[in-house]
Amino acid sequence: MAVAVSEVEKRISEGFDDAQFEIEGEDCNFTVTVISQSFEGLTPVAKQQRVLALFSDLIQAGDLHALTVKAFTLDEWNAKNSSLVQLEG
Repeated sequence: MAVAVSEVEKRISEGFDDAQFEIEGEDCNFTVTVISQSFEGLTPVAKQQRVLALFSDLIQAGDLHALTVKAFTLDEWNAKNSSLVQLEG
């Protein structure tokens, strides 16, 4: 059974009330980038575990085969993106 993008959006929105997120993929394979202050003080693995926990039932049922999680606090996200080089063209 395929998982709809709207289901992924719903679970992240309900799990993290302050989350900003981006979802890529379809069916049973997604990459999610989640930005939330609730990640403050957590290790990268703990951040991923918090997101993955929202989908444990789908993973266990085999409906979701792959979920890549990129999780950041707002400060981490801003620091990561401020180091990107702007190309002029």
